Amino acid sequence: MFGEPNGIYSEALTFRGFAMRRSLLLATALVAGLAAVPARADEVSDAIAEAQRAYQAGQVQSAQTALQEALQLIAQKAAAGLAAALPDALPGWTADEATSNAAGAGMFGGATASRSFHNAQGQTVEIQVMSDNPLIAQLGPILANPMLAGAMGRLVRIGEQRAIQGNDGNVQMLVDNRILVQVQGDAPAEAKLAYARAINVARLSAR
Repeated sequence: MFGEPNGIYSEALTFRGFAMRRSLLLATALVAGLAAVPARADEVSDAIAEAQRAYQAGQVQSAQTALQEALQLIAQKAAAGLAAALPDALPGWTADEATSNAAGAGMFGGATASRSFHNAQGQTVEIQVMSDNPLIAQLGPILANPMLAGAMGRLVRIGEQRAIQGNDGNVQMLVDNRILVQVQGDAPAEAKLAYARAINVARLSAR
């Protein structure tokens, strides 16, 4: 009488094990892409090795925790990479320290980085960059289509990238269809455009 439930339970365990093996393989592949950053890659490799040891010992929960740690470390590196692409203060301006955040399972998820700039008149420009964010899926098709983008504001060029500058002077740009750049604040439109053009877009694309 217990044959069928036991069979279902066995299948569930098999599926869970398969999912864990897939996650381990994914994290291992991500580590291979971080070889150029030894310090961070070592941390990720250690967490994945811990997950593998726990999984092989049948400690599924511990393996899952270690694997989540590895993925969070990777997300933190992604966020730091976004921050590194933000510009320094332009002449006549001062800059706050760039900040970054990796929200692995938050409401918006993905990685974000931002930096604020101020001038002697008390005006402010803020740059925010985000990747792998659900907001990008909504804005992406609009920003990628010149006709739709033109309806949102004036089309401008940031290097080889197409961007939109709204009537308020704010600038939005999509890099590689996965990284959203927003430049806003109460500074004049030309200042916001200048800061948009000071972003290291090539560094964003290389991530």
